[in-house]
Amino acid sequence: MHNALGKLFTICEWIMKLAYVNLLWLLFTVAGLIVFGFMPATVSLFTIVRKWQMNQTEVPVWDTFLSIYKKEFTKSNLLGFMLVIWAGFLLLDLHFVHGLERSLQLVFFVPLLIISVPYFITLMYLFPVYVHYDLRVTEYIKNSCFLGILNLHITIILAASAGSIIFLLLYSPAFIPFFSAISITWILMYGGMYCFKKIEPRQNQRQPELTRHTGISRHI
Repeated sequence: MHNALGKLFTICEWIMKLAYVNLLWLLFTVAGLIVFGFMPATVSLFTIVRKWQMNQTEVPVWDTFLSIYKKEFTKSNLLGFMLVIWAGFLLLDLHFVHGLERSLQLVFFVPLLIISVPYFITLMYLFPVYVHYDLRVTEYIKNSCFLGILNLHITIILAASAGSIIFLLLYSPAFIPFFSAISITWILMYGGMYCFKKIEPRQNQRQPELTRHTGISRHI
């Protein structure tokens, strides 16, 4: 009975922690007027989840979230601006294809789909790469895309898992304020960590001078 109560208490504690950090994500996103708050808040969320998955379960959530939010505010928003420009080009192309005759739409839609896939792959791995490595802004996009393409089977699994969670949340919207971002973050970060573990031994052999970066990242 004592062991059962202990496990139940642990489960309840983790549910509270997950809901708490999800609420923090919402709060800090709104605090940045959404446009400027989404990227640093999401980086902070992925940072905490990364620490949890590395068995750093006693990390101070509020202090870590706030410090990362401040530290990465400018850099993460610059990265977000680049992603918005990329998405804008895709939307313009989609608008162009939509305005063509029906016989030509399929001809141009296939190339549009092909160039859109790397964008969504990049989005899936962008934040795991961001919080795990210390890179230049443009390198986050390049490495995220390459990582997803090189681990295509993991990418498909992550996409299916994230899609399933989104479907369940839309079916039960009451859980969205408490478990929306954190559930997707946990899956994407888990997949990212799996891919990192596969490639890092080869990177360390080529670049033995790599050292761990203080805070959230590690030099690639």
